[in-house]
Amino acid sequence: MFIQTEQTPNPATLKFLPGVAVMPAGTANFTTKEATARSPLAERLFGLPQVSGVFLGGDFITITKTDDGDWFQVKPAVLAAIMEHFTTGQPVITGAADAEASEAEDDEIVSAIKELLETRVRPAVAQDGGDIIFEDFTDGIVYLHMQGSCSGCPSSTATLKAGIENMLRHYIPEVLEVRAV
Repeated sequence: MFIQTEQTPNPATLKFLPGVAVMPAGTANFTTKEATARSPLAERLFGLPQVSGVFLGGDFITITKTDDGDWFQVKPAVLAAIMEHFTTGQPVITGAADAEASEAEDDEIVSAIKELLETRVRPAVAQDGGDIIFEDFTDGIVYLHMQGSCSGCPSSTATLKAGIENMLRHYIPEVLEVRAV
């Protein structure tokens, strides 16, 4: 198994591409060791002392290291853990995934926001090892949850304001602002 790595805009995260499907449907974000019970892969990665976050995407894994961690030491251990997990044939996620809210309940504006996020924003953000999840639309303000390399990234505010907010305001005049939650 050959695992490629890519740097992300967030210096505390690194994107690992194992060359196989990681999460065929959806994503999963783990920010604590206690939250990893449903993912043998995330649990194995959190067993490494300098790992503070694991984000599982369609074909990638984004690892966040601790502040005192050094990629020179962390990267080989992460590569070994990922390779060991996939060669043993264990599942990435166990049990049923959380059911998402029905989109039939969404009004036209929310549906349009979600469509733009899904088709234009999420693919670009996934290239950097992250994800952006729609949370709410209230009084002209779109609330988004940033995950993976986007969470805590120094350039995430600029991406949110200059990129996503401008695009949403252009296509949907009812959008006045975008905020991270």
